[in-house]
Amino acid sequence: MKNILTTLIFIFSSMMIFAQVPKVPYGTIKHIEDFPSKYVTPRNVDIWLPDGYSPDKKYDVLYMNDGQMLFDSTMTWNHQSWDVAQTVTRLMKEGKVHNFIVVGIWNIPDLRFTNYFPEKPYALLTEQQRDSISDELQKSGAVNGVFQPNSDDYLKFIVNELKPYVDEHFSVYKDQAHTFIAGSSMGGLISWYAICEYPDVFGGAICMSTHWPGLFTLEDNPIPGVFLEYLRNHLPDPVHHKIYFDYGNKTLDALYGGIQKEADVVMKSTGYNSSDWITKYFPGDSHSERSWSRRLNIPIQFMLGK
Repeated sequence: MKNILTTLIFIFSSMMIFAQVPKVPYGTIKHIEDFPSKYVTPRNVDIWLPDGYSPDKKYDVLYMNDGQMLFDSTMTWNHQSWDVAQTVTRLMKEGKVHNFIVVGIWNIPDLRFTNYFPEKPYALLTEQQRDSISDELQKSGAVNGVFQPNSDDYLKFIVNELKPYVDEHFSVYKDQAHTFIAGSSMGGLISWYAICEYPDVFGGAICMSTHWPGLFTLEDNPIPGVFLEYLRNHLPDPVHHKIYFDYGNKTLDALYGGIQKEADVVMKSTGYNSSDWITKYFPGDSHSERSWSRRLNIPIQFMLGK
C-alpha cells in the first residue's frame, strides 16, 4: 500500500511546471506556450521533429498526453521522462518505423483528472455513484471541488484546434491511417476514449499502464464496469484501427491486471486479434516513466512499424 500511495504522486503528476523548453539529444522541439483553446484551459505543446525533418517529406503524427513528461528528465517533477526522442530516433535509424513527429500535449495538473477521465462512461454511473466518486477524488486530492469530467471538450481541443494547426504548419499526413494517440495511466484512459470517439481521426491508440480503476482502490468500485461497457459498445472496427495495452505489477500497476484481462475479453469479443491489438504484461515494472521509457519501443513499432 505504501508503494501505491507513493505512486499516486504520478496521478496528480507534474505539480511543478517549469516555463522552459525541453532539451533533447536528437531532433528539435517547437515549443508553443499556452496553446489557445475555446474548449479547455490553454496549455503548452511541444512538437518534436526528428533529425533531418524536411518539408519535402511527409510524416505520420503521434499525439502524446502528459507532454511535460516525455523528453527531458531535468525538468520533470520526479526527474524521469519517457526519453521519447532517444527511442524514436533509434527506431528510425534502424529503419524499423516510418518517419513521424510527436506532439506532446502538456497537462494542467489541477485539471488532469477532469480532462482525461472518459466522460460518456462516467455518465453511465448512477447519481449516487458519481457523488461517491467525486467525494473520493476530492479526499485524495486528485480534484478540487465537485468532479465532472470534461474529456469530450479535451478531445475537441485536440481534434478541432490542435490537429488543424499541426496539419497546416508541418509536413504531415492528415488522414486517420497516419494519426495516432498515446498516453499512460489516466493518459491511457483518454487514449482509448479518443480512438472510440474519433475513429475517423485516429488510427491507433497506445495505452500504457491504463488506470482502469479511475480511483485508487478496487473495492466497491463501479468505474471499471462502465469503462468496459462503453468499450464493448464503442470500439472502432479492427480493420482500420490498432490498440495497444500494457501493465506491470508494481506500485499502482498492481491494481490493473484483473481489469486488463476483462478488457482483453472485450477486445476479442469485438473482433480484435494479434494483427490489430496487443496486450503485454511486464512483471516487475512499476507505474513510472522509467518503466514506460524502457518498453516504449514495443508499441511504437506495433503502430508505426514498417
